Amino acid sequence: MVIVTTTGYIVSILGPYHADSKNNDASILKHNIKTNMENMKDWLQTDDLLVVDRGFRDSLEFLSELGIKYQMPTFLQKGQKQHTTEEANASRLVTKIRWIVESVNGRLKQWRYLQNVMPNTQIPAIGDYVRLVAALCNRYRTPLNTGTTEGDQLVAAKMKVLASKGNALQQRVQEENLDTRKHSWKSIDVADAVDQFPSMSEEDIRNLTIGVYQVKLARSYTSEHLSEDGDYTIMVNDEVNGMLRARIQSRHTSAKKYLLWIEYSPAVVLGWFCQCKTGARVVGTCAHVSAVVWYLGYARHVGSVRGVKDWSAFLEDAAKVPELVDGSDSDNSDPEE
Repeated sequence: MVIVTTTGYIVSILGPYHADSKNNDASILKHNIKTNMENMKDWLQTDDLLVVDRGFRDSLEFLSELGIKYQMPTFLQKGQKQHTTEEANASRLVTKIRWIVESVNGRLKQWRYLQNVMPNTQIPAIGDYVRLVAALCNRYRTPLNTGTTEGDQLVAAKMKVLASKGNALQQRVQEENLDTRKHSWKSIDVADAVDQFPSMSEEDIRNLTIGVYQVKLARSYTSEHLSEDGDYTIMVNDEVNGMLRARIQSRHTSAKKYLLWIEYSPAVVLGWFCQCKTGARVVGTCAHVSAVVWYLGYARHVGSVRGVKDWSAFLEDAAKVPELVDGSDSDNSDPEE
């Protein structure tokens, strides 16, 4: 169990624990606090806030009883296909902070010793080894959060303001049935795309997405969807000015496709809405919207997509089997010839 600050400083590494259902994130956290491991009750202050992922959901009531504050991304309820704008915005505020935990875990795994499967004979010492690596990272590696205090506060203020707003484009799509008027939308050549879509720098796009992850993902994501097997369709509607619709394949499920809408002027992107789980948020954009904005606003102007290597060209595809021609059906199959 790794406990870190928002700068990536490793406060504590607890364990190792068994790898079974009784030792999930929630039960480990309860065990940490109940046994006061490393005197953690002394350094957990009253106004501290624990930022956790969904794996800790069974420990939330326990934390509340102790008066410990926490934040966790929201869950989709049974039968719910998409988070509400309020839920998606709140989750983005959490993930904006919590990415640091995954980055710390990635930094630890950069050590060659921790990249491999350990033999059981290492179990008695593995906890000490990981703590030694953590101490070296704290001492010699730079903080993972490289922003300035002023810059971080400006981003936080922007996100908190956006989190209080609804998604006006989502409301318009639903009220005007823009998701059902199939015949009003016509596909256009992705290479030509939309003439009036604003030209943007990658910094402009980062300000829109409020983060770098979606921008980093957009390059390979767009290349994949522009390929022969990808599904990347841009549509416009002559009756709806300053808006485009796109159909794009899910990043996780090839059989699933989402519709998304982007409202724009010649100078700026005004709004967005996607049918994916987090697509209703206005605190940044989902990965699907980011990919379309990155391609239309930036990549098609600089030819950036062309530089992405299609490694699939070096792989065989079992789904593609050439149709064999039976020679007996040929006009030249006369046995006497």
